[in-house]
Amino acid sequence: MQVERSAASGMQHHLAASARAIPPSGIRRFFDLVSASKDKDIITLGVGEPDFVTPWRVRDAAVYALEKGKTQYTSNAGMPELREAIAGYLQSGFNVKYDPANEILVTVGGSEGIDLALRALIEPGDEILIPEPCYVSYSPITTLGGGVHVGIETFAEDQFKLTAESLRAAITPKSKVLILCYPSNPTGAIMTYEDLLPIAKIVEEHDLIVISDEIYAELTFTGQKHVSFASLPGMKDRTILVSGFSKAFAMTGWRMGYACGHPDLIGAMLRIHQYTIMCAPIMGQVAALESLTKGGLEEKDRMMESYNQRRRLVVQGFRDMGLECHEPQGAFYAFPSIRSTGLTSEQFAERLVLEAKVAAVPGNVFGKGGEGFLRCCYATSVAQLNEALERIHAFLRKLES
Repeated sequence: MQVERSAASGMQHHLAASARAIPPSGIRRFFDLVSASKDKDIITLGVGEPDFVTPWRVRDAAVYALEKGKTQYTSNAGMPELREAIAGYLQSGFNVKYDPANEILVTVGGSEGIDLALRALIEPGDEILIPEPCYVSYSPITTLGGGVHVGIETFAEDQFKLTAESLRAAITPKSKVLILCYPSNPTGAIMTYEDLLPIAKIVEEHDLIVISDEIYAELTFTGQKHVSFASLPGMKDRTILVSGFSKAFAMTGWRMGYACGHPDLIGAMLRIHQYTIMCAPIMGQVAALESLTKGGLEEKDRMMESYNQRRRLVVQGFRDMGLECHEPQGAFYAFPSIRSTGLTSEQFAERLVLEAKVAAVPGNVFGKGGEGFLRCCYATSVAQLNEALERIHAFLRKLES
């Protein structure tokens, strides 16, 4: 009888409380709706993924490695030559120097790097400060680690930058980690050296550790150059820099990332990594290494030029149709306001799919400050973007009539 009752009630009671507390991804939930429509004419501006195929030279390097029989484990921390290449790339490109022997860990995508960093740092009840709107994974990973997510709202009038005043207001004696993601997913915001200096001062005053998600570092436009938080005075040892090859190098499916930081921090992350993952796949590591050669970097630069062209097209398109849209100076997202329509973000996004056949992500899924906005990824063809803009404009006219 007891067995029958358990079966009837499901298996939820066996789950850990932290697993039960995690809500389904707001992005995935929305795109399940898109998939359910089975309409092949839908233009998708929702998935944060380049439309470029991984450059041929990179794919060729991986194929050649397979043909030579490179199918074994690598060092837990990653191939030494890849870690050396990452160190050289970060020093020449972002003015931050790491020892490839004990300050760099190759991970399965940037997401694993963030997860490892939080698991290595969080004690139960620690507060993790997260500027929002933000990437949807930060809060659930914090919950899984036993931490407490503390969202810090950012605003369009501040270009969605974290301000020193809002950071100070959020800090308590339990604050331990600040997660930064600039250039930002979903807003496209960046922070300059001058923007980051007062943040660094507060970080030092309150003995915080910073996880700096710099996966979009290469996608910085309008003449600005990305500033790594680790490059600020006194911040290298307090920062775990997380990045990877998915976005700028068009390698999302390869799942190649890396984390850099103080040997004590990286060492702890490595111990977790070696028991849970062992090492990143060798074929992906070979491909990542090729991406950092001169030819690979030239391919990356060509893609960046195309994104910048599309960025200008999309932002101007939204403004021309009467939607306020702050200028995204990084990443490959536009974040227009749809408040003038009187619809919530989810209402607008759902009707946009059903009535205009354009899929974008409602801003509320990204946390505080996201309601009233729509995330639109412009990493798709110019032809598709032009068609999507026409459909959105027609949808807005229909709402006004």
